[in-house]
Amino acid sequence: QVQLVESGGGLVQGGGSLRLSCAASESLFSINIMGWYRQVPGEQRELVATRANGGTTNYADSVKGRFTISWDNAKKTVYLQMNSLKPEDTAVYYCQAKKWNLNTGWVVSWGQGTQVTVSS
Repeated sequence: QVQLVESGGGLVQGGGSLRLSCAASESLFSINIMGWYRQVPGEQRELVATRANGGTTNYADSVKGRFTISWDNAKKTVYLQMNSLKPEDTAVYYCQAKKWNLNTGWVVSWGQGTQVTVSS
């Protein structure tokens, strides 16, 4: 499995910005899809944004135009730039890595999560 370590969460006022980072233990070229998810207590974890190795990105409708996923292969790090933050963006944000294995199928790894709190 891929080891993932998130950072960059914190408390921010509504309308502000934060950038989350996710450092991977191996080259991003070996990972098929990297993504960010978020979870509020008592609710299911939901997709925020993903980026496939070929460059295709996907965003939840609620964050389109405000969040941007990117990565730096040299640093083995994926970023989530979050602008125009809203109180409803408050959640624990998790980094995910998915690798395809011919024998076992998708192998999914998660980071420990980082708290993002947006005040109104």
